[in-house]
Amino acid sequence: MSDESPEYAAGPGVSLPERVRSPWWQLGRRVLLALAILIGTVLLVYLDRDGYQDNGHPGRPLTLIDAIYYSTVTLSTTGYGDVTPISEHSRVINAFVVTPARIGFLVLLIGTTLEVLASRGRELIRVSRWRKKMGHHVVVVGYGTKGRSAVETLIRNGQDREQIVVVDPSTTALQDAHADGLAVVTGDATRRDVLIRAGVGTAEQVVLTTDRDDSNVLAILTVRQLNPDAWIVASAREQANAPLMKQSGADSVITSSDAVGRLLGLSSLSPTLGQVMEDLLTRGEGLEVAERELLVNEVGRQPQHLDDQVIAVVRDEKVFRYFDPVVSQLARGDRLIVVRPAKELPWAPRPGTHNEDFASDES
Repeated sequence: MSDESPEYAAGPGVSLPERVRSPWWQLGRRVLLALAILIGTVLLVYLDRDGYQDNGHPGRPLTLIDAIYYSTVTLSTTGYGDVTPISEHSRVINAFVVTPARIGFLVLLIGTTLEVLASRGRELIRVSRWRKKMGHHVVVVGYGTKGRSAVETLIRNGQDREQIVVVDPSTTALQDAHADGLAVVTGDATRRDVLIRAGVGTAEQVVLTTDRDDSNVLAILTVRQLNPDAWIVASAREQANAPLMKQSGADSVITSSDAVGRLLGLSSLSPTLGQVMEDLLTRGEGLEVAERELLVNEVGRQPQHLDDQVIAVVRDEKVFRYFDPVVSQLARGDRLIVVRPAKELPWAPRPGTHNEDFASDES
């Protein structure tokens, strides 16, 4: 459901990011391991050459060439039998050292097939472990421009990368999400089985960023059916479709085209105001808009008299403007929407980082 890529993948399963090695690196690694086994066996046989007998040349001690010959035909299981171990210690070494080396050598020869099977098994185990750890995670539907921005914002605000699942049918989105270290469920998010694989039933938040409002509505209805308690945020291309999305179960709807249009209009009317608005939406520099808990020493005070610039107060899951008489005095359980410096400054310390007690922590 990417908002910018038209390509689609057929695979419907969960795909976790992993470190990708070059085929040449894999081939070189196998060749070096095979050479190491061969060289080790040759040295072992040559150093113990007195314990071997060349049946074609009785009485002649083994040469280095004979050791190489014996090692190659033994490791490859050809075993002509013309060179044989005759002493007890040589036979013990063959049983407990050369034989395991032979097995390792054979594994390297058929390593491609075995690696494919092993990789499949490892992937199943990784997915199983991942599912067990899933819970209260975030599902992001669509990994185009909006989806990537949403994920980046979540991570910068402390969301664990491993607790984010991307749902998108696009192979391009799959590659991009894996490059960013994210788990991906490949498929259409309007389908119930795809959302189930993404763990929507236990998700804490679901973010829909597709570029089709009808797909968003259908996905919202399905998500709400699977998880009545999930917080659903959706993007809408047209403002007229926003009420329909809210009626379908979305908790918040962002109209992307209108938001961009308003920002463009503000920047045109007042370039400085446009710069400030862009600054507020950009995390890490200048100013930022943030939500934080109320501190103990702020209980009973007016929002206008706090060190942070309070613009709204959240009380009983309702948002009040800072000048609303309902929140003229702050109470325990309130949360504040503030404008503050993106980086903590000496004259504007970040509340809660200097051993202050939160009002919500008190019984």
